[in-house]
Amino acid sequence: MPTVLILYYSKSGNTEEMAKAIEEGARSEGVKAVRKKVRSATLHDLLTADGIIVGSPTYYGTMAAEMKTFIDKSVKYHGKLEGKVGAAFSSCGGLGGGVETTVLDLTKALLIHGMVVQGDPWGSHYGTVSIGRPNAAAKKECKKLGEKVARLVKRLAPAS
Repeated sequence: MPTVLILYYSKSGNTEEMAKAIEEGARSEGVKAVRKKVRSATLHDLLTADGIIVGSPTYYGTMAAEMKTFIDKSVKYHGKLEGKVGAAFSSCGGLGGGVETTVLDLTKALLIHGMVVQGDPWGSHYGTVSIGRPNAAAKKECKKLGEKVARLVKRLAPAS
């Protein structure tokens, strides 16, 4: 069964709430969804997943140091994530706080690994975002992100 890893850091709980909704969306499409806080994840988790969705709160216009450290260590597997499906999400304290730049920074890391990044032409184009605690609309976008990534994973994952 294809696997989607939802890897995130959350201090206030907002990003974690988003991760839960993304997990729900991925599971609804019939894939194995594994939600992990970045502190409990291993680099090996990246190799075992067919899709990787990364999320972080926005700190000073970019991802949290905990997520950046994990991504920096992922250079160990440079080239080994090529072709896997990826996506990003972020939460932020207020409008204009850099949430979109955070999503783009996370996405750049996925692209450098050679991943296929799932966008959305009709909603959160670059990745799902929330300003403050995710409301019903943000949770709906998160669930949709999980669904879209899961569908793409099922199309692209090698048959077992």
